[in-house]
Amino acid sequence: MELLLLGAGMGIVGGLFPSPLHMIALAQVALNRWLRALLVLIGAPLLIDGVLLLITFFFYQYIPRNIAHSVEYVGGTVVMAFATYSLLESRGKTREQMADSPAMSYASVAAAALAEVGAPGTWIYWLTIAGPILAEGRQQGYWHVVPFFAGSLVGYYGAAVASLATLAWGAGLHKPFKRYLFLSANLLLLVLGASYLIRAYLGR
Repeated sequence: MELLLLGAGMGIVGGLFPSPLHMIALAQVALNRWLRALLVLIGAPLLIDGVLLLITFFFYQYIPRNIAHSVEYVGGTVVMAFATYSLLESRGKTREQMADSPAMSYASVAAAALAEVGAPGTWIYWLTIAGPILAEGRQQGYWHVVPFFAGSLVGYYGAAVASLATLAWGAGLHKPFKRYLFLSANLLLLVLGASYLIRAYLGR
């Protein structure tokens, strides 16, 4: 029960904390593409976390501890590049034209996956929290640590979808804001990307 509550609590905090994935998904909601927004918010990180679970499981002791700091540069650059591309692509286009753009659709999913890989929080979680818990499972049996990962999954994705729905609902109540939701989401992406780069530079 302790591991279940710990996993659920950490998952909820991670799901509520604004991230590039939230902003990319919110931009898709602004285009009335809820299915793609959920693919960005759930599908991409689920795939990446599955790969990182295997990497942590087999190679935990070989992964350098400073990798979380190193990927901040990559993550910040990717996030800012996608936000800039998205803003340039939207110039002079209606919301309907943006929604029908295959280039934007593929770019948003690709950016979501790269943002997840490049987010320092992803590596911090797997190396400092999930890794030691997996090591504990190796000693005490993996069924012992299943509640932690189950709680993390339910907490994170439940909170992430709930926060996205709340943001979309709030935007729907204020029509002028909804009109600029796509622009706002991408400007926030630029800010998030810049914060990654600044934090990486200051933490050299």
